[in-house]
Amino acid sequence: MKTVGIIVEYNPLHNGHVHHFEASRQAADAEACVAVMSGHFLQRGEPAIVNKWARTEMALRMGADLVIELPVAYACQPAEWFAYGAVKLLDATGVVDALCFGSEEGALLPLDRLAGLLHREDSSFRSLLQEELKQGASYPAAYAAAVRRFGGDSADLPPLDQPNTILGLHYLLALKRLNSPITPLTVARREAGFHQTDITDRSIASATALRKLLFGAGWLAPPAEALQALAPYVPPYTLEILLREHAAGRGPLCWEHFAQPLFGQLLSRPPEELRQLHEVTEGLENRIKAALGKMPAGAASPVETLLDLLKTRRYTRTKLQRTLLRILLGHGQQALNRESLHHGPACIRVLGFSSRGRVLLKRMRQTALLPVITRAAAAEDPAWLGMDIRAGAVYSLGYRGLDPAEWQRDYREPPLQLDQDEPASGS
Repeated sequence: MKTVGIIVEYNPLHNGHVHHFEASRQAADAEACVAVMSGHFLQRGEPAIVNKWARTEMALRMGADLVIELPVAYACQPAEWFAYGAVKLLDATGVVDALCFGSEEGALLPLDRLAGLLHREDSSFRSLLQEELKQGASYPAAYAAAVRRFGGDSADLPPLDQPNTILGLHYLLALKRLNSPITPLTVARREAGFHQTDITDRSIASATALRKLLFGAGWLAPPAEALQALAPYVPPYTLEILLREHAAGRGPLCWEHFAQPLFGQLLSRPPEELRQLHEVTEGLENRIKAALGKMPAGAASPVETLLDLLKTRRYTRTKLQRTLLRILLGHGQQALNRESLHHGPACIRVLGFSSRGRVLLKRMRQTALLPVITRAAAAEDPAWLGMDIRAGAVYSLGYRGLDPAEWQRDYREPPLQLDQDEPASGS
């Protein structure tokens, strides 16, 4: 069974994602699809709009056959480690033949050539990167500048100012560094850019634009009617699941739903403790403490207000969101240093599967390079999942009601099983 792998967040799953899914299966001539999906917290340091089980259901109803979780250690990282963790999981399954990602250009060759130059992590490239960072550039800007200097003024260099292109480059780098047999493929994004905040098409909008549409009025808890505004841009099952989660008090969520636990951490930890947490670098702990003293009374969006106070040319919004997230979750620097991350995920956590995915799971029991976990409580070493279990408990604090059962859901929840062999319609 030829199988394509995709790496996703689905925050929420929209019509553009359906296009990518269908184009990926076609490009790979694949009968089955494995999706590596971020859990409760996402790459830009944000909480997911709904929990990972709801988003797994979206993926399965779209037609994905097996959904596995990208651990929070990798899911909330810059492109290099986000890509490395996800690709290592796909490689470790032993059942994935191709990886297909979306890119702005839709051209693989220029990215692959550049990955060929960079994949050995040449010390001279690292030196160039450090030089750019010392000039005060953000990491994405510094990385792009270092790549241009390292590769020269070649006309073959792809544009590195687009997020999907950068992610695609790092997927290719990860495949090369792992010496993976997986074949890379790319398809062009349709209509809406990755972080495009305006809606310019009748049926395609970015997830960023959809979240802006939903939370743009500043609602901490958008009414059900607000969700209906998403209807032209998402498949019917996405809207159905969002409405269900809303009715259950489990979403939609944004950073403001975590203001109280976040500020509890920021206020209770002294600077020397903050300094020990991942992403708290270059004296950022002092900047955070100073910003807390400038917070206005009665701010309607306190997390947004804090981000505005912290933001500089060097500290981008994404960098700051990741920093606040690591503080919220209590992730230490040692646990997430380069050496630790280089080992890759410790297991393959299955979130859901279709009837075809059940066949893939049976194959994986023989081919997987890592333990395959279908329920944390039954794992031989649940410590592998400890960071994700704790992240799930913290995520549940954003729900409308305090439910202790949700604190243990990540530990007890079995994979979602959906007996569906044909993809659902995207419209």
